[in-house]
Amino acid sequence: MRNQRLLIVGAFVLVLIAGLGWWRYGRGPQIAAATATRGTAVEIVYATGGVEPVRWAKVASVVRDRIVEICDCEGKAIVKGDVLVRLDDREVQAQMKELKAREDFAKREMTRVSDLVTRGAATTQSYERASMDLQQVQGLISVQLEKIGDYTILAPMDGVVLRRDGEIGEIAEAGQILFRVGVPLPLQVVAEVNEEDIPRVALKQTVLFRTDAFPDRRLEGTVREITPMGDVVAKTYRIKVALPDDTPLKPGMSVEANIVTREQANALLIPADALQGNAVFVIDGGRVRKREVKIGIRGTRAVEVLDGLKEGERVASPASTDLKDGAHVRVPDAP
Repeated sequence: MRNQRLLIVGAFVLVLIAGLGWWRYGRGPQIAAATATRGTAVEIVYATGGVEPVRWAKVASVVRDRIVEICDCEGKAIVKGDVLVRLDDREVQAQMKELKAREDFAKREMTRVSDLVTRGAATTQSYERASMDLQQVQGLISVQLEKIGDYTILAPMDGVVLRRDGEIGEIAEAGQILFRVGVPLPLQVVAEVNEEDIPRVALKQTVLFRTDAFPDRRLEGTVREITPMGDVVAKTYRIKVALPDDTPLKPGMSVEANIVTREQANALLIPADALQGNAVFVIDGGRVRKREVKIGIRGTRAVEVLDGLKEGERVASPASTDLKDGAHVRVPDAP
Protein backbone atom coordinates (compact mmCIF):
# COMPACT_ATOMS: atom_id res chain seq x y z
CA MET A 1 0.00 0.00 0.00
CA ARG A 2 2.78 2.34 0.98
CA ASN A 3 4.65 1.57 -2.25
CA GLN A 4 1.52 2.28 -4.24
CA ARG A 5 1.20 5.71 -2.63
CA LEU A 6 4.84 6.47 -3.40
CA LEU A 7 4.25 5.52 -7.03
CA ILE A 8 1.23 7.84 -7.23
CA VAL A 9 3.14 10.71 -5.65
CA GLY A 10 6.11 10.10 -7.97
CA ALA A 11 3.85 10.05 -11.00
CA PHE A 12 2.21 13.28 -9.87
CA VAL A 13 5.61 14.95 -9.46
CA LEU A 14 6.67 13.81 -12.91
CA VAL A 15 3.46 15.15 -14.44
CA LEU A 16 3.97 18.43 -12.58
CA ILE A 17 7.57 18.72 -13.80
CA ALA A 18 6.50 17.88 -17.33
CA GLY A 19 3.73 20.49 -17.14
CA LEU A 20 6.11 23.13 -15.85
CA GLY A 21 8.60 22.20 -18.55
CA TRP A 22 5.96 22.57 -21.21
CA TRP A 23 4.79 25.86 -19.68
CA ARG A 24 8.36 27.13 -19.64
CA TYR A 25 9.71 25.73 -22.90
CA GLY A 26 7.00 24.05 -24.91
CA ARG A 27 5.15 27.25 -25.78
CA GLY A 28 8.30 28.82 -27.20
CA PRO A 29 10.03 32.10 -26.38
CA GLN A 30 8.13 35.31 -25.75
CA ILE A 31 8.49 37.86 -28.54
CA ALA A 32 7.22 41.35 -29.36
CA ALA A 33 5.09 41.92 -32.44
CA ALA A 34 4.03 44.73 -34.78
CA THR A 35 1.13 45.04 -37.20
CA ALA A 36 1.58 45.98 -40.86
CA THR A 37 -0.27 49.30 -41.30
CA ARG A 38 -0.73 52.01 -43.92
CA GLY A 39 1.19 55.26 -43.70
CA THR A 40 3.70 57.49 -45.46
CA ALA A 41 7.04 55.89 -46.30
CA VAL A 42 9.96 58.27 -46.07
CA GLU A 43 13.56 57.78 -47.16
CA ILE A 44 15.98 60.20 -45.55
CA VAL A 45 19.63 61.21 -45.60
CA TYR A 46 21.04 62.03 -42.18
CA ALA A 47 23.26 65.04 -41.52
CA THR A 48 24.36 67.24 -38.63
CA GLY A 49 24.70 70.98 -38.67
CA GLY A 50 24.25 74.33 -36.98
CA VAL A 51 21.96 77.33 -37.29
CA GLU A 52 23.38 80.63 -38.52
CA PRO A 53 22.17 83.79 -40.29
CA VAL A 54 22.31 83.88 -44.07
CA ARG A 55 24.20 87.20 -43.87
CA TRP A 56 26.78 87.45 -41.13
CA ALA A 57 30.48 88.01 -40.54
CA LYS A 58 33.18 87.12 -38.05
CA VAL A 59 35.15 90.14 -36.87
CA ALA A 60 38.73 89.30 -35.89
CA SER A 61 41.87 91.17 -34.92
CA VAL A 62 44.76 91.16 -37.38
CA VAL A 63 47.34 92.24 -34.79
CA ARG A 64 48.26 91.11 -31.29
CA ASP A 65 47.78 93.69 -28.57
CA ARG A 66 45.79 94.64 -25.48
CA ILE A 67 42.12 95.66 -25.71
CA VAL A 68 41.66 99.19 -24.34
CA GLU A 69 38.10 99.81 -25.53
CA ILE A 70 35.32 97.44 -26.60
CA CYS A 71 31.74 98.04 -27.66
CA ASP A 72 29.10 97.07 -25.08
CA CYS A 73 26.67 96.24 -27.86
CA GLU A 74 25.95 92.50 -27.72
CA GLY A 75 22.41 91.99 -29.00
CA LYS A 76 22.19 95.58 -30.24
CA ALA A 77 21.89 97.02 -33.74
CA ILE A 78 24.96 98.57 -35.34
CA VAL A 79 25.80 100.13 -38.70
CA LYS A 80 28.77 99.61 -40.96
CA GLY A 81 31.78 101.58 -39.73
CA ASP A 82 30.85 101.66 -36.02
CA VAL A 83 33.87 101.20 -33.73
CA LEU A 84 33.78 97.78 -32.08
CA VAL A 85 37.25 97.49 -30.57
CA ARG A 86 40.27 99.69 -29.97
CA LEU A 87 43.62 98.09 -29.23
CA ASP A 88 46.59 99.68 -27.45
CA ASP A 89 48.32 101.61 -30.27
CA ARG A 90 50.84 103.62 -28.23
CA GLU A 91 53.84 101.86 -29.76
CA VAL A 92 52.74 102.31 -33.37
CA GLN A 93 51.77 105.93 -32.67
CA ALA A 94 55.27 106.55 -31.28
CA GLN A 95 56.72 105.02 -34.44
CA MET A 96 54.50 107.36 -36.47
CA LYS A 97 55.85 110.42 -34.60
CA GLU A 98 59.37 109.31 -35.42
CA LEU A 99 58.48 108.94 -39.09
CA LYS A 100 56.79 112.36 -39.12
CA ALA A 101 59.96 113.89 -37.68
CA ARG A 102 62.01 112.22 -40.39
CA GLU A 103 59.56 113.55 -42.98
CA ASP A 104 59.93 117.11 -41.67
CA PHE A 105 63.70 116.81 -41.83
CA ALA A 106 63.53 115.37 -45.36
CA LYS A 107 61.30 118.25 -46.49
CA ARG A 108 63.67 120.84 -45.04
CA GLU A 109 66.61 119.07 -46.64
CA MET A 110 64.73 119.00 -49.93
CA THR A 111 64.13 122.75 -49.72
CA ARG A 112 67.78 123.46 -48.82
CA VAL A 113 69.18 121.34 -51.66
CA SER A 114 66.70 122.89 -54.11
CA ASP A 115 67.98 126.37 -53.20
CA LEU A 116 71.59 125.26 -53.60
CA VAL A 117 70.84 123.74 -57.01
CA THR A 118 69.20 127.05 -58.05
CA ARG A 119 72.35 128.95 -57.06
CA GLY A 120 74.56 126.35 -58.72
CA ALA A 121 76.08 125.28 -55.42
CA ALA A 122 74.78 121.70 -55.56
CA THR A 123 74.40 119.05 -58.22
CA THR A 124 71.20 117.55 -59.56
CA GLN A 125 72.30 114.21 -58.07
CA SER A 126 72.06 115.79 -54.60
CA TYR A 127 68.55 116.98 -55.39
CA GLU A 128 67.51 113.52 -56.63
CA ARG A 129 68.97 111.93 -53.48
CA ALA A 130 67.04 114.31 -51.22
CA SER A 131 63.87 113.68 -53.21
CA MET A 132 64.33 109.92 -52.91
CA ASP A 133 64.83 110.18 -49.13
CA LEU A 134 61.59 112.17 -48.82
CA GLN A 135 59.63 109.69 -50.93
CA GLN A 136 61.00 106.78 -48.90
CA VAL A 137 59.91 108.20 -45.55
CA GLN A 138 56.50 109.16 -46.96
CA GLY A 139 56.07 105.56 -48.13
CA LEU A 140 56.90 104.34 -44.62
CA ILE A 141 54.30 106.75 -43.23
CA SER A 142 51.65 105.30 -45.56
CA VAL A 143 52.48 101.79 -44.35
CA GLN A 144 52.39 102.95 -40.73
CA LEU A 145 48.98 104.53 -41.25
CA GLU A 146 47.71 101.12 -42.40
CA LYS A 147 49.15 99.51 -39.28
CA ILE A 148 47.53 102.10 -37.03
CA GLY A 149 44.21 101.45 -38.77
CA ASP A 150 44.44 97.79 -37.74
CA TYR A 151 44.26 98.85 -34.08
CA THR A 152 40.71 100.16 -34.55
CA ILE A 153 38.27 97.41 -35.53
CA LEU A 154 35.10 98.56 -37.27
CA ALA A 155 31.76 96.90 -37.98
CA PRO A 156 31.92 95.35 -41.47
CA MET A 157 28.17 95.57 -42.13
CA ASP A 158 24.82 96.76 -40.83
CA GLY A 159 23.21 94.27 -38.49
CA VAL A 160 23.08 93.05 -34.91
CA VAL A 161 25.96 92.01 -32.67
CA LEU A 162 25.18 88.32 -32.24
CA ARG A 163 28.06 87.60 -29.89
CA ARG A 164 31.01 89.36 -28.28
CA ASP A 165 34.16 87.55 -27.13
CA GLY A 166 36.62 89.83 -25.41
CA GLU A 167 37.02 92.21 -22.47
CA ILE A 168 39.03 95.34 -21.75
CA GLY A 169 42.52 94.41 -20.59
CA GLU A 170 42.66 91.08 -22.43
CA ILE A 171 45.26 90.40 -25.11
CA ALA A 172 43.64 90.01 -28.52
CA GLU A 173 45.60 87.51 -30.58
CA ALA A 174 46.00 87.91 -34.32
CA GLY A 175 43.14 86.02 -35.95
CA GLN A 176 41.08 85.85 -32.76
CA ILE A 177 37.35 86.33 -33.41
CA LEU A 178 36.07 89.12 -31.18
CA PHE A 179 32.59 89.72 -32.64
CA ARG A 180 29.99 87.96 -34.72
CA VAL A 181 27.80 90.43 -36.56
CA GLY A 182 24.83 89.54 -38.73
CA VAL A 183 21.29 90.13 -39.89
CA PRO A 184 18.94 88.11 -37.60
CA LEU A 185 16.68 86.96 -40.44
CA PRO A 186 16.62 84.93 -42.57
CA LEU A 187 18.31 81.98 -40.89
CA GLN A 188 19.77 78.82 -42.39
CA VAL A 189 21.22 75.51 -41.30
CA VAL A 190 24.67 74.65 -42.58
CA ALA A 191 25.07 70.86 -42.45
CA GLU A 192 27.58 68.22 -43.48
CA VAL A 193 26.43 65.23 -45.57
CA ASN A 194 28.54 62.09 -46.08
CA GLU A 195 29.91 61.80 -49.60
CA GLU A 196 28.14 58.46 -50.22
CA ASP A 197 24.77 60.12 -49.52
CA ILE A 198 25.22 63.39 -51.42
CA PRO A 199 24.07 61.96 -54.82
CA ARG A 200 20.57 61.58 -53.31
CA VAL A 201 20.39 65.17 -52.10
CA ALA A 202 18.84 67.80 -54.39
CA LEU A 203 17.73 71.42 -54.22
CA LYS A 204 14.26 72.16 -52.78
CA GLN A 205 14.07 68.87 -50.86
CA THR A 206 12.31 69.06 -47.49
CA VAL A 207 14.51 68.75 -44.40
CA LEU A 208 13.18 67.77 -40.97
CA PHE A 209 15.17 68.85 -37.93
CA ARG A 210 15.55 67.45 -34.44
CA THR A 211 17.08 69.35 -31.55
CA ASP A 212 17.09 68.98 -27.78
CA ALA A 213 15.82 72.56 -27.46
CA PHE A 214 12.48 71.70 -29.12
CA PRO A 215 12.06 67.91 -28.76
CA ASP A 216 8.30 67.83 -29.50
CA ARG A 217 8.07 70.45 -32.25
CA ARG A 218 8.10 69.81 -35.99
CA LEU A 219 10.89 71.86 -37.56
CA GLU A 220 11.30 72.07 -41.34
CA GLY A 221 13.50 73.68 -43.94
CA THR A 222 14.33 73.45 -47.64
CA VAL A 223 17.66 72.63 -49.30
CA ARG A 224 18.76 75.83 -51.06
CA GLU A 225 22.45 75.24 -51.77
CA ILE A 226 24.84 72.31 -52.21
CA THR A 227 28.57 73.02 -52.21
CA PRO A 228 30.03 71.69 -55.50
CA MET A 229 33.29 70.51 -53.90
CA GLY A 230 33.50 68.29 -50.83
CA ASP A 231 36.04 67.95 -48.04
CA VAL A 232 38.45 65.17 -49.02
CA VAL A 233 39.61 64.72 -45.41
CA ALA A 234 36.22 64.60 -43.68
CA LYS A 235 34.59 63.02 -46.77
CA THR A 236 31.58 65.29 -46.49
CA TYR A 237 29.74 67.87 -48.56
CA ARG A 238 28.30 71.07 -47.14
CA ILE A 239 24.67 71.97 -47.76
CA LYS A 240 22.67 75.04 -46.74
CA VAL A 241 19.05 74.69 -45.72
CA ALA A 242 16.72 77.70 -45.72
CA LEU A 243 14.55 78.16 -42.62
CA PRO A 244 11.17 79.95 -42.46
CA ASP A 245 11.09 83.34 -40.73
CA ASP A 246 8.89 81.97 -37.93
CA THR A 247 11.34 79.21 -36.97
CA PRO A 248 12.04 79.01 -33.22
CA LEU A 249 15.64 77.97 -33.91
CA LYS A 250 18.33 80.43 -32.90
CA PRO A 251 21.81 81.11 -34.32
CA GLY A 252 24.38 78.75 -32.84
CA MET A 253 22.00 75.86 -32.12
CA SER A 254 23.08 72.39 -33.21
CA VAL A 255 20.55 70.22 -35.06
CA GLU A 256 20.16 66.79 -36.58
CA ALA A 257 18.94 67.09 -40.15
CA ASN A 258 16.85 64.45 -41.92
CA ILE A 259 16.73 65.23 -45.63
CA VAL A 260 13.66 63.68 -47.26
CA THR A 261 14.88 62.19 -50.53
CA ARG A 262 11.83 60.00 -51.31
CA GLU A 263 8.26 59.90 -50.03
CA GLN A 264 5.32 57.54 -50.72
CA ALA A 265 1.84 58.01 -49.27
CA ASN A 266 -0.47 55.10 -48.32
CA ALA A 267 2.41 52.64 -48.18
CA LEU A 268 2.31 49.37 -46.24
CA LEU A 269 4.75 49.83 -43.38
CA ILE A 270 6.47 47.62 -40.84
CA PRO A 271 9.22 48.49 -38.33
CA ALA A 272 12.73 48.40 -39.78
CA ASP A 273 13.84 45.97 -37.08
CA ALA A 274 11.24 43.42 -38.25
CA LEU A 275 13.39 42.65 -41.29
CA GLN A 276 15.92 39.85 -41.33
CA GLY A 277 17.59 40.28 -44.68
CA ASN A 278 14.61 40.47 -47.05
CA ALA A 279 12.36 38.30 -44.90
CA VAL A 280 9.99 38.71 -41.97
CA PHE A 281 8.57 36.29 -39.42
CA VAL A 282 4.80 36.37 -39.70
CA ILE A 283 2.91 35.32 -36.57
CA ASP A 284 0.52 32.46 -37.34
CA GLY A 285 -1.24 31.40 -34.17
CA GLY A 286 1.42 30.23 -31.78
CA ARG A 287 4.10 29.87 -34.45
CA VAL A 288 6.16 32.13 -36.72
CA ARG A 289 6.45 31.58 -40.46
CA LYS A 290 9.41 33.02 -42.30
CA ARG A 291 8.31 34.85 -45.44
CA GLU A 292 10.25 36.66 -48.15
CA VAL A 293 9.00 40.20 -48.86
CA LYS A 294 9.75 42.86 -51.47
CA ILE A 295 10.95 46.10 -49.90
CA GLY A 296 10.55 49.61 -51.29
CA ILE A 297 11.58 52.71 -49.36
CA ARG A 298 13.82 51.97 -46.40
CA GLY A 299 13.49 54.50 -43.61
CA THR A 300 15.38 54.61 -40.34
CA ARG A 301 12.35 53.46 -38.32
CA ALA A 302 9.95 51.95 -40.86
CA VAL A 303 10.22 50.27 -44.27
CA GLU A 304 7.76 49.98 -47.13
CA VAL A 305 6.57 46.48 -48.10
CA LEU A 306 5.67 46.23 -51.77
CA ASP A 307 4.79 42.54 -51.87
CA GLY A 308 4.64 39.46 -49.62
CA LEU A 309 2.64 40.89 -46.73
CA LYS A 310 -0.93 42.07 -46.18
CA GLU A 311 -2.25 44.94 -44.13
CA GLY A 312 -3.14 43.78 -40.63
CA GLU A 313 -0.73 40.83 -40.54
CA ARG A 314 1.53 40.72 -37.51
CA VAL A 315 5.28 40.23 -37.63
CA ALA A 316 7.98 39.64 -35.04
CA SER A 317 9.57 42.98 -34.17
CA PRO A 318 12.44 42.93 -33.57
CA ALA A 319 13.22 39.82 -35.60
CA SER A 320 15.69 37.89 -33.49
CA THR A 321 18.37 35.84 -35.25
CA ASP A 322 17.35 32.95 -32.97
CA LEU A 323 13.93 32.66 -34.61
CA LYS A 324 13.38 29.70 -36.92
CA ASP A 325 10.67 29.04 -39.46
CA GLY A 326 7.78 27.24 -37.75
CA ALA A 327 9.04 27.83 -34.22
CA HIS A 328 6.61 28.09 -31.31
CA VAL A 329 6.41 31.61 -29.88
CA ARG A 330 4.43 33.54 -27.31
CA VAL A 331 3.10 37.06 -27.97
CA PRO A 332 1.94 38.77 -24.77
CA ASP A 333 -0.74 40.90 -26.40
CA ALA A 334 -1.89 38.20 -28.82
CA PRO A 335 -5.69 37.83 -28.95
